[in-house]
Amino acid sequence: MQAPSGEPFVDVTRGDIVESVHNVAACAGDAKGTIHLQLGDIDTPIFLRSTAKPFIAAAAVEAGVRDAFGLTMEEIAVMAASHSGEPFHVAAVQSILHKIGLDASALQCGAHAPYNEAAAEALRAQGIVPSALHNNCSGKHAGILALCRVMGADPASYLELEHPAQRAILAFCARMSDDDPDAWPLGVDGCGIPVYATSLRKGALAFARFASLEGIEARDAMALLVVRDAMVSHPEFVGGTHTLDTDLMRVAGGAIACKAGAEGVHGVAAIPQGLGFVSKVIDGSSRARGPSTLALLSRLGVLDAERAAKLDGYARPVVYNRAGRVAGEVRAR
Repeated sequence: MQAPSGEPFVDVTRGDIVESVHNVAACAGDAKGTIHLQLGDIDTPIFLRSTAKPFIAAAAVEAGVRDAFGLTMEEIAVMAASHSGEPFHVAAVQSILHKIGLDASALQCGAHAPYNEAAAEALRAQGIVPSALHNNCSGKHAGILALCRVMGADPASYLELEHPAQRAILAFCARMSDDDPDAWPLGVDGCGIPVYATSLRKGALAFARFASLEGIEARDAMALLVVRDAMVSHPEFVGGTHTLDTDLMRVAGGAIACKAGAEGVHGVAAIPQGLGFVSKVIDGSSRARGPSTLALLSRLGVLDAERAAKLDGYARPVVYNRAGRVAGEVRAR
């Protein structure tokens, strides 16, 4: 399969010298499929990874999990999250599991330490070994287990590609991007679920529909609206303290719903403009995601100068040496 390609867009400096360069591909478009911005190759399939989580959560909401189990908006937000493993994230996941009659042993996402260093240090200080609840994908997995319960499907095999819950998820995601789920390139995500690849062009279409709720069936639109409202009203549950997604949604004040994914992927729904934006750092580096996303959102007029200034730490992150002194920065061209 052809590898994706981008354009040199993010520089990493040391002193006055550009030491490294990250190539980026990106696409922004509307719900009619009109392209408003293109950078690099936008037609080679890429794995969206966790950038697809809002659509996975919406598939569960459409199936009725919110009403069946009385899920709160915070719990729906954590279903769409790559959370930092902070106590409030863990509590939200535990609450979903309790409501559906399961516990943490049902999660098959694996365990890792919280991404939030304070939360990780608190566990170490108490001698607690991180569990699957601390996995950044535990909310998504809890949501899929809720979907299993609503469908009457076996929760023990929910990772399998042919499981009814996974087929429902892939079908929903395919409708958002006008794809054929039976023709998709599929892989296994870091947390174990099936993961699909689509082009940046079609990913931007899906996020444009997330932003505008146009061009899709009313049932799908209502599910997307619930997830979108949950994310923008409780952005701290989508990422966590000092994370790009949380702070970008907070600064945008309800105008943006966004979700990062592994390997340098990022998706943004620009709600007032009805635009979808998806980008990919070609070498998979997360350090280029913030600078590239914020530069391109500013170019699109989605972020004004005042809001962009509040996110400057993500737009131009500092490079430090081992002694904590400033050595350079990461910045979009």
